[in-house]
Amino acid sequence: MKRISMQCDRRVAKPLYALVTLTAISIVTALPAAAAATAADTTTRVRSHNPIAIGMFLLFVASTLFITRWAAKRNNSVSDHYAAGGKITAFQNGWAIAGDYMSAASLLGISALVFMSGYDGLIYSVGFLASWPVILFLIAEPLRNLGRYTLADVVSYRLQQRPIRAFAASSSIVIVLLYLVSQMVGAGKLVELLFGFNYTAAVVMVGVLMVVYVFFGGMLATTWIQIIKAVLLLAGAAFMAFMVMNRFGFSMNALFSQAILAHPKHAAIMSPGGLVSDPISAVSLGLALIFGTAGLPHILMRFFTVSDAKAARKSILYATGIVGIGYALIIVIGFGTIALVATDPQYHSASGAVIGGVNMVAIHLAHAVGGNLFLGFICAVAFSTILAVVAGLTLAGSSAVSHDLYANVMRRGAASDREELKVSRITTLVLGVLSILLGIAFEKQNIAFIVSLTFSIAASSNFPVLLLSIYWRGLTTRGAVIGGSLGLVSAVTLTVLSPTVWVQVLGHAQAIYPYEYPALFSMIVAFAGVVFFSVTDNSPRASRERALYHNQLVDCELGMAKRG
Repeated sequence: MKRISMQCDRRVAKPLYALVTLTAISIVTALPAAAAATAADTTTRVRSHNPIAIGMFLLFVASTLFITRWAAKRNNSVSDHYAAGGKITAFQNGWAIAGDYMSAASLLGISALVFMSGYDGLIYSVGFLASWPVILFLIAEPLRNLGRYTLADVVSYRLQQRPIRAFAASSSIVIVLLYLVSQMVGAGKLVELLFGFNYTAAVVMVGVLMVVYVFFGGMLATTWIQIIKAVLLLAGAAFMAFMVMNRFGFSMNALFSQAILAHPKHAAIMSPGGLVSDPISAVSLGLALIFGTAGLPHILMRFFTVSDAKAARKSILYATGIVGIGYALIIVIGFGTIALVATDPQYHSASGAVIGGVNMVAIHLAHAVGGNLFLGFICAVAFSTILAVVAGLTLAGSSAVSHDLYANVMRRGAASDREELKVSRITTLVLGVLSILLGIAFEKQNIAFIVSLTFSIAASSNFPVLLLSIYWRGLTTRGAVIGGSLGLVSAVTLTVLSPTVWVQVLGHAQAIYPYEYPALFSMIVAFAGVVFFSVTDNSPRASRERALYHNQLVDCELGMAKRG
């Protein structure tokens, strides 16, 4: 890949970098003062003025800005911006994938589910972990051998470029925006609770920082932020689990026995059925978690940062081990919250509710086992998880717009690297503004359904088209576009008609679609649509696309795809 002369861009970027960095630092340093002005609302804060937490928080922000400045000097081409020049090692990429994948929901959300439902709360841990063998054996090698920067590179390898890229980019942007909304709302609430900051200021701060990381540092800065976040998260979870086990003489039986005594449901927490009661919803949730990961654009994009398919496979192997260890630790942490937090009055309000809400039980556990120092560390780690995930999402969204829509759909492959990089950075700014506005707009909304919707869309649109484009000779452009679109629309429609949205959000008396999750049906619609509209496509173009499958298969297996 040829290098771009970036002198003009650097003259523009330097003052903008200084301006945005100054804005970020100003917000960060001003927030403690804003928090002090709202200190009266202490019952809804979680130790909001812990100076250790704020200090570690500021240290993390300063460190990541330094990394971004270092990475900006090496972010000189489209390849650097999208894929770090393909120079990330398999070990580094494995940690970065784990950092990109394990969000604050992994530590806080799953712990809260275990705190409420016991055994059933672990369905998310199992589903998230089970997705990685699917990617390892079915996706990783073909993706690296056939693609350059985005999912659409692979899907459009032998199909018609413009409609396929338009579909893949549109689906990816929908997933990115939905995921960003959930992350930004979660970020605002989390920072508000952990540090006592104003919600709007917290959302603006996260938005500004993610724009700085991606705009200047590209994939290299995002990668190292994700690596640091993964190391901190795993270290924090390991220490927390160790301290919990130390309380119970390193006996799982003793931990479970105390949890059974402390929980209102007692022995029922060790049995299934407490969270997902009907088999249809259970299967749908499992399908979304397992196959949705293989359709998330910010995860798939990471395979292009390594040098070859062997490194891509090793990346997944490392990531699977890291993620597996993390989720195994959450089992101990989840039941530790029941045993130690549920019975401690200092973590409950006068009404008996958990201070800060049930999602804060892991934060309370950190204080219970490690005091204020460890509480401050976990608060900083929770914030770092948000920044790492939103940075990866923003980069995936900007690449879908600049590389797929602009360079290959609008410009038909004639855009220069400089133009494509410029569009990518403009899109980064737009996504930053959109995520801030949507995060503020959805502050009062129940956004729990958005996460499941995101995975359902990925499993019902991106995954079927990607899988069949790699392994089925009969796939055509018409089948991929129509079938993938049907999967996307059906996932969104069924989610809106489900009890979570139709009853709880929209206020109707009864849901039209009786199950919580749509993936079981929307995936069937997607696969059936892709197959039907491909089989019935008898056009000359479809015949040529089928004939090109053998060439694609050679490149897919041997890694001989030409790269610009």
